[in-house]
Formats: sequence, structure tokens, C-alpha cells
Amino acid sequence: MKTIRLILKQKGKEIWSASANMTVFDALKLMAEKDVGALPVLEGKKLVGIFSERDYARKVILKGKASKKTPVSEIMSTHLVTITPNQTNEQCLALMTEKHVRHLPVLQDLKLVGFISIGDLVKSIIDEQKQVIDKLEQHILETTGLN
Repeated sequence: MKTIRLILKQKGKEIWSASANMTVFDALKLMAEKDVGALPVLEGKKLVGIFSERDYARKVILKGKASKKTPVSEIMSTHLVTITPNQTNEQCLALMTEKHVRHLPVLQDLKLVGFISIGDLVKSIIDEQKQVIDKLEQHILETTGLN
């Protein structure tokens, strides 16, 4: 089983984030530029929330707020579910399912070291399963003499 540490190594170390006082509009622009669905929200280096497309849809648009005037801190999710680099993909998928979240901040010694999405986990699991299938196919070919 792959760990989050391996996923982060493959994905890269770069983390795009929003600040709590950034406007929702500016956070959305950053999300569009980076093609991501959520951003961790930091005050200095401290993780204080997550801002997602879902937060925007439910807490700005539906409530008639102005995205150019509303700070991220006003609508970000603050009930955070976090993981560590040593957890497995399967553990994280189970956690996401249980807690109904699509993004997980990765913390090590209370420091944000990564940010993963459900898409990152699904891709990792598919890659892992493909490797297992390839090995099994090769084993079958070798043991049956069909290669």
C-alpha cells in the first residue's frame, strides 16, 4: 500500500494556499490558475482552514455575498480533518468517505507539508492496481510458457 509520503513525492512539494484575509475572488482566481478545487488557508504558516469551490457555492453565491468584498476567513471551512505522511491511500479514502471531505491537509509536526485531493488518491490507487495487474500477467505468461 502506498503512503501519502509517496503520493506527495510523485505529486511534488508545491502547495498553493490562500491567506485568511484574501478576498474570495482572488482565491478563486488562484484556484483557476492552478486548476485546483480547494486551497488550504494559512495565517502565517499556521493552517486555519480550507477554502473550496463548495464553500464558494454554498456560502457566497447562495447567500448573495460579493466575492470581491468577502474575505476567505468569512466562508472557509474550519472543521479540519488532517492526515500525516505515513497514512495509506486506503486509510485516507476511508477518512474522506466518513467525514464527507474531498481534500486533506497533510501535517507533520503541526506543519503543512502537503495537500491532497480525492483525485490524487484515486489516481494513486489506479496506478498501484495497474502495477499489480502487470505483475500478475507477467507471472501467468512465465508460468504457462506463453511469453
